[in-house]
Amino acid sequence: MMQQSPKINSHATLAPLRNVSSCLIAMESVVNRPSHLSGMIAFYGPAGYGKTTAAIFVANEFRAYHVEVKSTWTQKAFLLNICREMGIQKPAKVIYELAEQVSEQLASSGRPLIIDEFDHVIKKGYVELVRDLSDGTGAPILLIGEEQIDANLQRWERFHRRILDWIPAQPADMSDAECLRDLYCKSVQIADDLLTKVVDVSNGSISRIVSNLDRIQRNTLTQGNNTVNAEQWGNQRLDNGRSPSRRG
Repeated sequence: MMQQSPKINSHATLAPLRNVSSCLIAMESVVNRPSHLSGMIAFYGPAGYGKTTAAIFVANEFRAYHVEVKSTWTQKAFLLNICREMGIQKPAKVIYELAEQVSEQLASSGRPLIIDEFDHVIKKGYVELVRDLSDGTGAPILLIGEEQIDANLQRWERFHRRILDWIPAQPADMSDAECLRDLYCKSVQIADDLLTKVVDVSNGSISRIVSNLDRIQRNTLTQGNNTVNAEQWGNQRLDNGRSPSRRG
């Protein structure tokens, strides 16, 4: 099952996360690019790195249209969901008219479009539809995908060369973990040595850090404490992405 990025709404807490900052800078650069340059950029990396969290923050900052593509979507479903995000009340019945409606709204609004889970677009083979939206409007378009998005797009050479920039999502580090601890651990003080352990076992995953912090906080409160360090935590389980071994 693909991990879901944590939903965080506070700008004060989200802004310090490294991938949020990278995504913001990337969107700002493509919004303010010279008009003769392509408006598509790609933000990519493993599941759990907080790409969707960053995308939601960026969408709020830039008033971008944001769609999260589903594996079952056809071209028509893709366009209909963009229309829904845009607030288009009477979407057309056929694909080419839907594409025209989306293009007209992108061009007239001047707002960016964020396409999350872009790997599903690649697998379903309607990449050229997105190129049409980009070429026809010049709108800034942020594509968010998994680690292999670059390699998987190379079969569409005309599309691939239109990507203005490729921004790799970074694994979560101690600074990200401190931000997440401040956000999620209001009832328990987690010492830095235990937080370092959380970062190590979480393998760069924002989602896993959040789940481990929640585990530590709940277990510590259950034991009647409000502080915990690495020694006190001991060998209690932390999520490292692997299922626990069967006990004999």
